[in-house]
Amino acid sequence: MTQLAPAHFELGLHTFVPYAERTSSGQAVSPRQEIRNLLEQAQLADEVGLDVFAIGEHHRPDYLASSPATLLAGVAATTHNIRLSSAVTVLGTDDPVRVFQQFATLDLLSGGRAEIMAGRGSFSESFPLFLGPSRFDYDQLFAERLELLLRLREETHVTWQGQTRPALGGEGVYPRPVQDPLPVWLAVGGTPASAVRAGTLGLPMALAIIGGEPERFVPFAELYRRAAEQAGTTEQTRLSINSHGFVARGAQAAADAYFPAHAEQMNRIGRERGWPPLSRASYERDRELRGALLVGDPQQVTEKILYQHELFGHDRCLLQTVGMMDHRDVMEFIELLGTEVAPAVRAEVARRRG
Repeated sequence: MTQLAPAHFELGLHTFVPYAERTSSGQAVSPRQEIRNLLEQAQLADEVGLDVFAIGEHHRPDYLASSPATLLAGVAATTHNIRLSSAVTVLGTDDPVRVFQQFATLDLLSGGRAEIMAGRGSFSESFPLFLGPSRFDYDQLFAERLELLLRLREETHVTWQGQTRPALGGEGVYPRPVQDPLPVWLAVGGTPASAVRAGTLGLPMALAIIGGEPERFVPFAELYRRAAEQAGTTEQTRLSINSHGFVARGAQAAADAYFPAHAEQMNRIGRERGWPPLSRASYERDRELRGALLVGDPQQVTEKILYQHELFGHDRCLLQTVGMMDHRDVMEFIELLGTEVAPAVRAEVARRRG
């Protein structure tokens, strides 16, 4: 069964649940409180009509989301309509059988709202943690586990053999989800072959754009759609753009509130990867219409999403606040995204589609 696309343009949130002992404004917060904040944020996202709440995976001290399915199960208990996704499940270091079982269970808990967003991951910390010092062909590892995951959603009893996991000889994999098939998105960063893979397999693609000019990523969307056309999977394609963003009632207020948390987190990662420090000038350039950051007042962020829609013709936009912001600021962001940005974007996209 082909998963039907929603009738309207989707907007939502994604997070890795960043954590520090204090927010960028100096407020103290415990891990337990930050998880409670996460649940409140998801509940508000559902109440204001956002479409997706996605939680990613990291295994390091500055994030709390090492188990997305567990957190999403908590979200499922207090929400009613919003779709629940990973963003991403690092499939190369997880067992596809367990991933399928966890998200099939989440699908049952939520009444058919679960999704898997599978990807390579932007950090490497999960590889020594789960695979040890073993040497492996990374592309083969990911490709095999993705193949098995897709087989598991099609068949209850799977016979499968590969080189990166013990073979399956027809054992049953339970429980089965509400949705048939359980949606699987393929997350893509900067690897063209991944876009081709998504199109060839007929999987929805989530394209991460976190810096520079979004128009540089248009070739990824073109590769994706061309591969789908060649494979005859065009009817199954959908595209999401996943970006960093924040909304406040005033443009300057949004810029000033978001910069400290964003810069602290990006600079921490940058020190690990050899990036230059993020300056306020660079941040402001990324806030411009042709930049990657969706940070501003509701009108600015609406215009920027619609500008990117002209470039990509995408079906979904997910925004992520980076770094430790005050809970009240995040709640206001969610409210504005759901009550002001989302209706305006959906109306204009519907008009464009005729």
